[in-house]
Amino acid sequence: MAALDLVHELASGSREAGGEGARQARERVAEFLSARGFQVEVQRFAFSPSGLLGFPVFGAGLGWLSLLEIFLLSRPTVPAWAALLVWIPGLIALGIIALGLGLGWYRMGGETREDANLIATRGEVVDRWIVAHLDTKAQGHSMAGRLVAVWVTVVATLGLTVAVLVRLGGPLPVSAVAALSGLAVVTGFLAGRGRLKGSSPGARDNGSGLLAALTVAELVTDPRVGIVITGAEEFGLIGARYLGQQDAARLQGREVINFDTIDDQGPWRLVVHGSPAYPLADALAKRFAPTSLRQHRLPIGIFVDSLPLAKAGARAITIARLDWETFKRVHTPQDTIDGLTFESSRLAGEMVANLALR
Repeated sequence: MAALDLVHELASGSREAGGEGARQARERVAEFLSARGFQVEVQRFAFSPSGLLGFPVFGAGLGWLSLLEIFLLSRPTVPAWAALLVWIPGLIALGIIALGLGLGWYRMGGETREDANLIATRGEVVDRWIVAHLDTKAQGHSMAGRLVAVWVTVVATLGLTVAVLVRLGGPLPVSAVAALSGLAVVTGFLAGRGRLKGSSPGARDNGSGLLAALTVAELVTDPRVGIVITGAEEFGLIGARYLGQQDAARLQGREVINFDTIDDQGPWRLVVHGSPAYPLADALAKRFAPTSLRQHRLPIGIFVDSLPLAKAGARAITIARLDWETFKRVHTPQDTIDGLTFESSRLAGEMVANLALR
């Protein structure tokens, strides 16, 4: 079976990490790689879905904390320093709670799931890892909605911080207090929509990236090129973080090219993690010419598997192609193969397959 046929098959249903769909998809991908001469290792790990609650908990907590702050700020009889005394420790506590949930330091609820990474090699030494995540996720809002929620949360946090500091010098205008009240309510509502809801076939995120990685597997015969298909990326990059912790020696100084969300529309984007990966990024940009493959920073609220792999010592980059319309589909049931040709995925895979090892 060709890579495109396999991805069409896998994109017909949900592949949520820890579920039956993800398990079956992982088995099909392992068969595909084995048929092309790869030795496939299944690296299993356990995780808690409550990691996704980090941002909703922070947003909800920020909403309630903001309402308390607004009460303190609007009362002339309350000492000006009281609002500051509540705000700073409260914000720090919320940050610790949200970070702890997101990184799995502790859990909300007792559910534990099992998922796995696939590590496919043809030789003992791998100098370049091709990476894509297998799993999908559906939430109460799309990726676009999540970005808006993050931006509103940042604005609310900065706004309240400024208000608390201004209050030290005198009373706040009633209009400012009213505006902050409304922003606090909106923040809690938007962040709360980040909980799991429904299912998504994940054609773009990340069937498209999976196709690019499998295209490389089809075309490359060099045993120094390996394939990693990560699990539970949508739950906080868990598979990639686990790989970075367990196999840092296999990543140290190696090249990592991660594919994540390659739509047929929008600008090509190249995320580079630090100066060690610049030569690889430049080589890719030349290979893609005349197509423009420009370097971008990760927007606040978006994370990719290349990030923890770079922290483990790899020279890591991520290739993507998307625009705001893509963001509006991702993490929703609308992320289907309808209208998606996968031509960009094939192109990305072919370009990387023809890129000389550095």
